[in-house]
Amino acid sequence: MYPEKELAQIVVSACYQFNIDKVVISPGSRSAPLTIGFCNHPEIETLSVVDERCAAFFALGIAQQTQKPVAILCTSGSALLNYYPAIAEAFYSNIPLVVISADRPKHLIDIGDGQTIRQENVFENHILFSANLVENSKLQTSNLKLIVEALQIAFSKKGPVHINVPFDEPLYKTVSELKNFNIEKLKVPALVANEPKQLVDYNKLTSIWNTAKKKMILVGVHYPDADLQKLMDLYAEDESVIILTETTSNLHHKNFVNSIDQLIFSLTQSQFQDLQPEVLITYGGMIVSKKIKQFLRKYPPQHHWNIATEKATDTFFCLSEFIQRKPVAFFSKFKKSIVFIESDYQPKWLQIRDEKRVKHAAYLSKTKHSDFKVFEQVFESIPINCQLQISNSSMIRYAQLFTLHKNQHVFCNRGTSGIDGSTSTAIGAAFASKNQTVFITGDLSFFYDSNGLWNSNIPVNFRIILINNSGGGIFKIIPGPKTTNVASYFETPHCLTAEYLCKMHQFSYEKVFSTAGLKEQLEGFYEVSEKPKILEIFTPSEENDLILTSYFKQIQ
Repeated sequence: MYPEKELAQIVVSACYQFNIDKVVISPGSRSAPLTIGFCNHPEIETLSVVDERCAAFFALGIAQQTQKPVAILCTSGSALLNYYPAIAEAFYSNIPLVVISADRPKHLIDIGDGQTIRQENVFENHILFSANLVENSKLQTSNLKLIVEALQIAFSKKGPVHINVPFDEPLYKTVSELKNFNIEKLKVPALVANEPKQLVDYNKLTSIWNTAKKKMILVGVHYPDADLQKLMDLYAEDESVIILTETTSNLHHKNFVNSIDQLIFSLTQSQFQDLQPEVLITYGGMIVSKKIKQFLRKYPPQHHWNIATEKATDTFFCLSEFIQRKPVAFFSKFKKSIVFIESDYQPKWLQIRDEKRVKHAAYLSKTKHSDFKVFEQVFESIPINCQLQISNSSMIRYAQLFTLHKNQHVFCNRGTSGIDGSTSTAIGAAFASKNQTVFITGDLSFFYDSNGLWNSNIPVNFRIILINNSGGGIFKIIPGPKTTNVASYFETPHCLTAEYLCKMHQFSYEKVFSTAGLKEQLEGFYEVSEKPKILEIFTPSEENDLILTSYFKQIQ
């Protein structure tokens, strides 16, 4: 059973020929031809998620793990607008999403018909390509060209594209066969090749690198990459190079600085000046650490090289070179011409790092139950080879203060750094991952995306660790909100609990209020079960920020 609508057949056929094998569908009538087409295609897996915002983030989580486009499909009207937060995240995180929306034909827009909005180019500021199709049998070649271009861009440039598909009624008529539309001759070779646009002057870069005694490599969000790890291992052996990694970089080495804020929080002006790099190389996604941003903006390097395949990121306002390559490609070629230099630059960084680590452990040994103490216990408990998903706000910041096992891969929606969709993204990642997924989240992020649990595709080994500090811990940590008379509007205090959500969505549920209770619950938390689990950890709202503030004072 396939849709009679030829335009729907074209979209389904093109997606199949581009090897898109997963489509997340939200219900609706105008999208019926596409829903029928995708659901009846033998090579395409369809997944139903009712809430469009959750559906989009769920698909984003799958695409994050598979590193290939996932399609999302919705009906016309405001349903489409609910995709926007995930589209923005995909845009800034370079995650391929194919957004397919059903629409009414142009003659039915803005005439007072129900469930209609102006859908064409609606994501203009955060989309790589918009294909606005037309339901006209004479324009099917034109439609197919637009679809092919959109899908090529999603694959080659790793980001979101939008295909808007108008249908007139009737919507539910079917035929027994799906036409095959040959798309090979419509592909654009340049998009497939995705050749770099910028030339790289390796001789110039080598000359700078080989004469500098203070070099820094700073890595943001990055998908786990064994080849890149081997290259960074090599560069880490150079005394003139310090490699700073964020939790989301998924890179590990004994000579790396992995807890940036822990190290530089209390450095003196003379130390900052002494540790100011001459050369800075950055790559990967968004940087969490505000401290490193402040440091490098106030004490900028003489040379800042940013490595990215699509566009440069001048985070520190001193960009001198845009290296339009994949990091592995650049570092592989660059290593052939560099020399190791005798320097005290890396040893200085590592000495400070090791001193901070000793003080960190001493402080935790006497810290009482709190958000901070919870992270220590949770990170010690997580099985090796688990995938970690971490929500934004204070959760990812706490995570940055701890060292994780190299086999624990870490992900967080840092493209827009929003709390919306963290749960749905983690569920999508869990669905796509071979390993168990553990999601660590704060209460606001969790309750904000509670519809994410309304999903029949959640693996039974999925685990949520919910740290409930009764509302907005980040606004007690950052300076500013407490100095106003409207703090409750920032912190959003509440008395919510996940207990009844778990009953409704068939999750196992446990709760704890103490360090001893948490230790006991964690012992069997990751074991095989018949249902996914949520462990809700209540922490003292009025003490968490004081404990964290005291921590930074103690490690000075």
